[in-house]
Amino acid sequence: MNGVYAAILGLLLGSIPFGLLLTRAAGLGDIRSIGSGNIGATNVLRTGNKKLAAATLALDFLKGAASVWLAAALFGPETAGVAAIAAVLGHCHPPWLAFRGGKGVATALGVFLALAWPVFVAAALTWLAMAKLVKISSASALTGMAVAALVALLWGGWPLFWPVALIVVYVALRHHENIARLIAGTEPRIGQGK
Repeated sequence: MNGVYAAILGLLLGSIPFGLLLTRAAGLGDIRSIGSGNIGATNVLRTGNKKLAAATLALDFLKGAASVWLAAALFGPETAGVAAIAAVLGHCHPPWLAFRGGKGVATALGVFLALAWPVFVAAALTWLAMAKLVKISSASALTGMAVAALVALLWGGWPLFWPVALIVVYVALRHHENIARLIAGTEPRIGQGK
């Protein structure tokens, strides 16, 4: 049952829609009505408010990390992977928003930190380097995710690799439209378009 409790905890924390809450509190309306319609930091940035976007990124990150840390503390370290996956799913499919949330990148980075800091460091540095190099959010995120899975395999073997790999695959699936635009050469740069 501990795994079930950890999953519920992860889903509940992960489903807090910080991007929507912050933009509404700032008087910017419903973030789902602009850009990609997602509730994550990249779409919040499209409002032109960099501070709100940074706050969304930080809070989505922290809810992922908190899900794993709390589950491990309350239900045992063996439940960390379940809580990690559940937190990302909760962010992507919050029940209070008709299961339409973000794409899970910031929350995934948070759970990576809580699962194993080298995985987080590798993913974050890759993401930042790619963002500076190509200035395309989705390409940066997807590259960082791929590196995270590789580092998880090398660093912790199967016990670490399986939850990280499932998260990486799911985040990639959430980016299927972005991948199609990347292939077509039409994916917008950071701060522009969808």
